[in-house]
Amino acid sequence: VQLQASGGGLVQAGGSVRLSCAASGRTFSSYRMGWFRQAPGKEREVVAVIGRRGAITYYADSVKGRFTISRDDAKDTMYLEMNSLKPEDTAVYSCAASSDRSRWPPDKYDYWGQGTQVTVSS
Repeated sequence: VQLQASGGGLVQAGGSVRLSCAASGRTFSSYRMGWFRQAPGKEREVVAVIGRRGAITYYADSVKGRFTISRDDAKDTMYLEMNSLKPEDTAVYSCAASSDRSRWPPDKYDYWGQGTQVTVSS
Protein backbone atom coordinates (compact mmCIF):
# COMPACT_ATOMS: atom_id res chain seq x y z
CA VAL A 1 0.00 0.00 0.00
CA GLN A 2 1.27 3.46 -0.89
CA LEU A 3 -0.03 6.20 1.35
CA GLN A 4 -0.01 9.94 0.79
CA ALA A 5 -1.11 12.39 3.45
CA SER A 6 -2.23 15.89 2.51
CA GLY A 7 -4.21 18.84 3.79
CA GLY A 8 -1.86 20.33 6.35
CA GLY A 9 -1.03 23.98 6.65
CA LEU A 10 -0.97 26.99 8.92
CA VAL A 11 -4.08 27.67 10.98
CA GLN A 12 -4.94 29.89 13.92
CA ALA A 13 -5.78 28.46 17.29
CA GLY A 14 -9.42 27.50 17.43
CA GLY A 15 -9.50 26.82 13.71
CA SER A 16 -10.04 23.63 11.74
CA VAL A 17 -8.12 21.52 9.27
CA ARG A 18 -9.05 18.39 7.38
CA LEU A 19 -6.32 15.92 6.54
CA SER A 20 -6.61 13.24 3.87
CA CYS A 21 -4.69 10.02 3.40
CA ALA A 22 -4.98 8.54 -0.08
CA ALA A 23 -4.05 4.89 -0.54
CA SER A 24 -3.13 2.89 -3.59
CA GLY A 25 -1.68 -0.47 -4.43
CA ARG A 26 -3.62 -2.95 -2.34
CA THR A 27 -7.04 -3.41 -0.85
CA PHE A 28 -7.42 -0.35 1.33
CA SER A 29 -10.58 -1.64 2.95
CA SER A 30 -8.77 -4.63 4.48
CA TYR A 31 -6.52 -2.44 6.63
CA ARG A 32 -6.99 -0.74 9.91
CA MET A 33 -5.81 2.82 9.46
CA GLY A 34 -4.22 5.27 11.83
CA TRP A 35 -3.10 8.88 12.12
CA PHE A 36 0.07 9.70 13.99
CA ARG A 37 1.89 12.91 14.75
CA GLN A 38 5.36 13.96 15.75
CA ALA A 39 6.21 17.34 17.15
CA PRO A 40 9.77 18.70 17.20
CA GLY A 41 11.79 17.07 19.95
CA LYS A 42 9.03 14.63 20.81
CA GLU A 43 8.31 11.01 20.04
CA ARG A 44 5.74 10.02 17.51
CA GLU A 45 2.32 9.43 19.05
CA VAL A 46 -0.88 7.89 17.86
CA VAL A 47 -3.67 10.37 17.29
CA ALA A 48 -6.58 8.27 16.05
CA VAL A 49 -7.23 4.83 14.59
CA ILE A 50 -10.15 3.48 12.60
CA GLY A 51 -11.09 -0.13 12.06
CA ARG A 52 -12.13 -1.79 8.86
CA ARG A 53 -15.39 -0.41 7.48
CA GLY A 54 -15.16 2.28 10.16
CA ALA A 55 -16.75 -0.03 12.70
CA ILE A 56 -14.57 1.10 15.56
CA THR A 57 -12.45 4.13 16.36
CA TYR A 58 -9.81 5.07 18.89
CA TYR A 59 -8.66 8.53 19.93
CA ALA A 60 -5.81 9.75 22.04
CA ASP A 61 -7.10 11.53 25.13
CA SER A 62 -5.54 14.78 23.97
CA VAL A 63 -7.76 14.94 20.87
CA LYS A 64 -11.02 13.37 22.05
CA GLY A 65 -13.99 15.56 21.26
CA ARG A 66 -11.97 17.72 18.85
CA PHE A 67 -10.76 15.32 16.14
CA THR A 68 -12.79 12.89 14.04
CA ILE A 69 -11.34 10.06 12.01
CA SER A 70 -13.24 8.60 9.09
CA ARG A 71 -12.69 6.58 5.95
CA ASP A 72 -14.26 6.19 2.52
CA ASP A 73 -13.35 2.79 1.19
CA ALA A 74 -14.89 3.57 -2.19
CA LYS A 75 -12.29 6.32 -2.57
CA ASP A 76 -9.45 4.49 -0.79
CA THR A 77 -9.11 7.50 1.46
CA MET A 78 -8.99 8.20 5.18
CA TYR A 79 -9.66 11.57 6.79
CA LEU A 80 -8.91 13.40 9.99
CA GLU A 81 -11.17 16.33 10.78
CA MET A 82 -9.37 18.52 13.29
CA ASN A 83 -11.38 21.17 15.12
CA SER A 84 -10.67 23.56 17.99
CA LEU A 85 -7.00 23.34 17.19
CA LYS A 86 -4.44 24.28 19.80
CA PRO A 87 -0.79 25.29 19.41
CA GLU A 88 0.17 21.97 20.99
CA ASP A 89 -1.40 20.19 18.01
CA THR A 90 1.45 21.51 15.88
CA ALA A 91 3.25 18.52 14.39
CA VAL A 92 3.90 16.49 11.29
CA TYR A 93 0.92 14.21 10.78
CA SER A 94 1.36 10.84 9.10
CA CYS A 95 -0.98 8.05 8.15
CA ALA A 96 -0.33 4.33 8.39
CA ALA A 97 -1.99 1.03 7.51
CA SER A 98 -2.10 -2.02 9.76
CA SER A 99 -2.97 -5.64 9.05
CA ASP A 100 -2.58 -6.46 12.76
CA ARG A 101 -5.86 -7.87 14.07
CA SER A 102 -4.49 -9.29 17.30
CA ARG A 103 -5.27 -6.25 19.44
CA TRP A 104 -7.08 -2.93 19.47
CA PRO A 105 -5.78 -0.46 18.70
CA PRO A 106 -3.06 -2.18 16.72
CA ASP A 107 0.55 -1.51 17.64
CA LYS A 108 2.12 -2.73 14.43
CA TYR A 109 1.77 -0.92 11.14
CA ASP A 110 2.81 -2.29 7.79
CA TYR A 111 2.83 0.83 5.65
CA TRP A 112 3.52 4.49 6.33
CA GLY A 113 2.93 7.59 4.31
CA GLN A 114 4.93 10.79 4.22
CA GLY A 115 3.70 13.34 6.67
CA THR A 116 1.98 16.65 6.27
CA GLN A 117 2.82 19.61 8.48
CA VAL A 118 0.13 21.21 10.62
CA THR A 119 1.10 24.42 12.37
CA VAL A 120 -1.28 26.08 14.80
CA SER A 121 -0.49 29.67 15.68
CA SER A 122 -1.57 31.21 18.96
